[in-house]
Amino acid sequence: MIEKQKIITKDWFEDLRKEIIKVFLDIENNNSRSSKKNNFNFKKWKRKSGNTKDNGGGTMGILYGDVFEKVGVNVSTVHGKFSSKFKKQIPGAGKSGKFWASGISVVAHMNSPFIPSFHFNTRFIVTESSWFGGGMDMTPAFKDIKNKNTLHQNLKKMCDMHNKKYYKKFSKECDEYFYLPHRKETRGDGGIFFDRLNTKRFENDFAFVKDTGKSFIEIVPKIILRNIKKKWTKDDKRKQEIKRGRYAEFNLLYDRGTKFGLETDGNIDAILMSMPPKAIWK
Repeated sequence: MIEKQKIITKDWFEDLRKEIIKVFLDIENNNSRSSKKNNFNFKKWKRKSGNTKDNGGGTMGILYGDVFEKVGVNVSTVHGKFSSKFKKQIPGAGKSGKFWASGISVVAHMNSPFIPSFHFNTRFIVTESSWFGGGMDMTPAFKDIKNKNTLHQNLKKMCDMHNKKYYKKFSKECDEYFYLPHRKETRGDGGIFFDRLNTKRFENDFAFVKDTGKSFIEIVPKIILRNIKKKWTKDDKRKQEIKRGRYAEFNLLYDRGTKFGLETDGNIDAILMSMPPKAIWK
């Protein structure tokens, strides 16, 4: 049973990646200042850790464009053993420390300071147990209640289709997770975040994960296109880059995905794909 679950989750993450890339390219090339068509650059990588020949790997895709200053859409499927130190932090790792993990990660940093940064990821992890994790959140440089309402109203509607308790629970978890304790502030406008999701009903959990991905595709273009024609100044850009400094601080200090990738010998460029193209500190 678990082998079948590995295959269908891996295939879904790869299919979702293709769909997100298509949507983002349509936005980029239909709103670019240039007649030149921008595209993603793709790079495949293999995980080299361990004594076996095949420890999995992934594909990273990055676009530097006019609408998207930098956007990465990555997928990976890796397997092997956790380090003796790291396996203590992972449920069900057991004595062997064996694991299998597949997922998709998306981070979009926009050129316009009036379009928020977007983050999305979902993953399926198998040790002696198995679970889903992930979610999506939004980080604006400038507060915009309309954008925030679009995000949360759509996420609540999606969550409610699966469980009336999910939105309140996962929205709270998002606010608690994307928090910078040294700044005493949240990273952005929140969203939903869930980890170690296993209700013992795989099909239900997987359906929720898939709908989270579909919601990302529905929500993000609405917010981008609503704000795409807004004019901005150098001072607006500077404020955006200061906010990006907070983004970098969180990802380097607290992000579990970054730590997981580093601890499992993932591709460094893919792991740090989430970093903004430029950030400043006052």
